[in-house]
Amino acid sequence: MIEITETWIDSVAPNSAAIKNGQGLVKKGRFLQLNHSEDNIVLFGTCAGSGSSNYQPSADFAIPEKPVMRCSCPSRQFPCKHVLGLLYAYAEGASFTPAGIPDDLAAKREKAEKREERKLKESAEGSSPKPKKVNKSALKKKIISQLEGLDVLEKLIHSLIRSGLGTIDTKDLKLIQDHVKQMGNHYLSGAQFELRRLLKLLQASGDLDQETSYTYAVEQLAVMNAFIKKGRQYLSAKLEDPEMQPDHESTIEEWLGHAWQLTELQGFGLISEQVELIQLSFHSYTDDARQEYVDVGYWIQRDSGEIHRTIQYRPFKAAKLMREDDSFFDVAQVPVLYRYPGDMNRRVRFEEVLTRPVTGSDMKWIQAYGARSYPESIKKVKNQLKNPLSDSNPILLLHVSSISQNAEGRYAITDESGQAIGLGDVLLTPTVSMLRYLKLEQLNEVSILVMFEHCIKSGRLLAQPLSIVTDKEIIRLLY
Repeated sequence: MIEITETWIDSVAPNSAAIKNGQGLVKKGRFLQLNHSEDNIVLFGTCAGSGSSNYQPSADFAIPEKPVMRCSCPSRQFPCKHVLGLLYAYAEGASFTPAGIPDDLAAKREKAEKREERKLKESAEGSSPKPKKVNKSALKKKIISQLEGLDVLEKLIHSLIRSGLGTIDTKDLKLIQDHVKQMGNHYLSGAQFELRRLLKLLQASGDLDQETSYTYAVEQLAVMNAFIKKGRQYLSAKLEDPEMQPDHESTIEEWLGHAWQLTELQGFGLISEQVELIQLSFHSYTDDARQEYVDVGYWIQRDSGEIHRTIQYRPFKAAKLMREDDSFFDVAQVPVLYRYPGDMNRRVRFEEVLTRPVTGSDMKWIQAYGARSYPESIKKVKNQLKNPLSDSNPILLLHVSSISQNAEGRYAITDESGQAIGLGDVLLTPTVSMLRYLKLEQLNEVSILVMFEHCIKSGRLLAQPLSIVTDKEIIRLLY
């Protein structure tokens, strides 16, 4: 069985309310029985329900990295609060009595074992996951529709530019809103997001000074223009390709609205096996343009030092039914890590995970990956920012010789050669001001995870500290 910690339980919980309710069941003594199987592989018990009936939650760790959780309650959440309570009780050291597995649970386990045996047999026979069969005729029609949609979008953008942003009125905003819907009809969800982002900027122009408002709007128009050109070039070439293979190196497919399947990523060799990851930072935010909540975790890979992102999108309409991600404080031991196409800070995903506590040796290897040359790091960041379709907020782990503050109260980090990078808040959640509360030894000769952004108003490159890694701990400024 894996080491069951509160961090791991939190990571499998559907949301914070389920965590609170699961812990509440333990505190209120709602569990009438707590048992484990003779081989310690299955946890099960009986929990008093809100009515007259009791519920039987269980957690089966026959496959440690992929536990099966069940409960007899009618909850639509998975795992439910009763299973979470069972796990929290175990993590807190509650007394579990050895017992035989109930018959109904044993029957379910037997069926699951047969399914697993069948999968293993297929795998042994060399039958890898079959990629989704592409209907080339339907795909061709879709590409033609996407090209038509890009033409429509280009006409709108050029019309707005010719008229001038200062002349945009309610009628123009309504026209943009209508085009947002049209982009969906042309299978261009990426264009839909970006056009809605432009609409939000123009609608919020009254909340900002005119110069700032127009500057951000022009920047968004430039991004959309680059997307139209690259998208048209890519789709035209794909239309001429007999195989119509997707580009698995750049992010253009994602911009066009393609949702990558894990079998596709595996087919293109975008996987790594037996990987250890440690989450350095985490935050959630609301993306009104996508109409989704976004949960982002920043992780470092032990064998390469790469900084990855896990991203979960939770549509507003379905958010209550989806598990929200949260901070993760243990080492994640991942059997298979799937990598999405991209450049710096690739998006990654994993379906199965084991955990172990973070140790002092982990702090050492994390710190060792901190980049020591700021000029080289800045060059790397600028090369990414030159591409309008790349992530505009690259993340790097930097070694810091010292953090200083000037007479105006502005902070800067300095490398071993004396090169400095100015710190500033990039995200809506500020972190720079929190540096004043840290001790001197937590600010010198440490590694810092920073998020970069090119500040449009000042024209300068800013770095926001997200976490500080010392030889003893990870200090999260953003969580």
